[in-house]
Amino acid sequence: MIFGIENFETYAVIGILFFFGFLEALGGLYSHSDRTKDDWMLEVWSFFQLSLFIKPGIVLFILLIGTSLFPSVHYLWQDWSLWLALPFYIFIDDLLQYWYHRKAHEWPWLWKLHRPHHAAEELGVFTAYRNAALYYVLMPNIWWIGLMTFMGLGHAIVIGLIFKQLVVIGAHSEIRWDRFLYNNKWLHPLAWIVERTISTPATHFAHHGKSARDGISDPNGNFSNTFFFWDLMFGTAMISRQYPLEYGLENDPKDSWVAHMYYPFVKSAKAGSQIGKDYERVDTTQNVPITLELEAGKYLYCQCGFSKNQPFCDGSHHGTGQKPLLFEVKKKSKLRLCRCKKTQNGPFCDESHLTISK
Repeated sequence: MIFGIENFETYAVIGILFFFGFLEALGGLYSHSDRTKDDWMLEVWSFFQLSLFIKPGIVLFILLIGTSLFPSVHYLWQDWSLWLALPFYIFIDDLLQYWYHRKAHEWPWLWKLHRPHHAAEELGVFTAYRNAALYYVLMPNIWWIGLMTFMGLGHAIVIGLIFKQLVVIGAHSEIRWDRFLYNNKWLHPLAWIVERTISTPATHFAHHGKSARDGISDPNGNFSNTFFFWDLMFGTAMISRQYPLEYGLENDPKDSWVAHMYYPFVKSAKAGSQIGKDYERVDTTQNVPITLELEAGKYLYCQCGFSKNQPFCDGSHHGTGQKPLLFEVKKKSKLRLCRCKKTQNGPFCDESHLTISK
């Protein structure tokens, strides 16, 4: 049963990838692509590694353990109707992935396994599968697939996984299918429903945006995988109906695909890389404010305390659960900015540094 499920799902997903990939190729994405050899190796090999080894291996492991230790409950739920089995499987699966993904932006060790996903400077169908191998091994919803297979809900898993991959691949695709909904006013009521129900290119592209400075991107929000209403429920949603102009990581050292894929077993040789051998975050806060004369424009104020460009953000907050503060200077002004990160009136100093014991 396991191999039948896995094979059918793999073929279906490959079909979805080819469909969106063909449309992307017609749109000129690959003929004008800036993807490097490392990008292609990471994206393609990660997909096949996940589909052919990691996911089947986890499911098979659970089946072997389950049938050995709990034979009496094997296929206990196989008589459930599809109307019960499908929502039971897919909603729990997606909620698990929401929280796992969110924690990958809050826990430094897990961020390093998810970091390859955000190093992509172009989006496309294969971007969905850029993660370290260990990230997938630890992914709770893959273990959930194994458990549900053991309990006999294979029919629901097949349908749920195909629907899920259709949404996920579509949300990463440069086809940007949701533009049709936004460009036609008479479809705006439908767009309102769709963008609050499932992940769309606009909402997920915002998650991949390089910097919140554009007012569109929010790499520390829009964590949903299939159903976007998790972000609405847990306060991490941002809907702009716009697409960032830049993707990737600030100050990215361009690690090799091998380091991306197999960290922490293989570490980057690039200086300053978060997945390098000697990397450590350094507290760069100071207990004195700084006065700067800033030109009119938008700025990102560091709130994590690790930026090497204080008091401004340099992307060091990734994996801390914190994010920078966007503020705008209307006209050229001399401003007194906080560097202790204790202010209640960020980015401006409110004398909180005076209460910090030395």
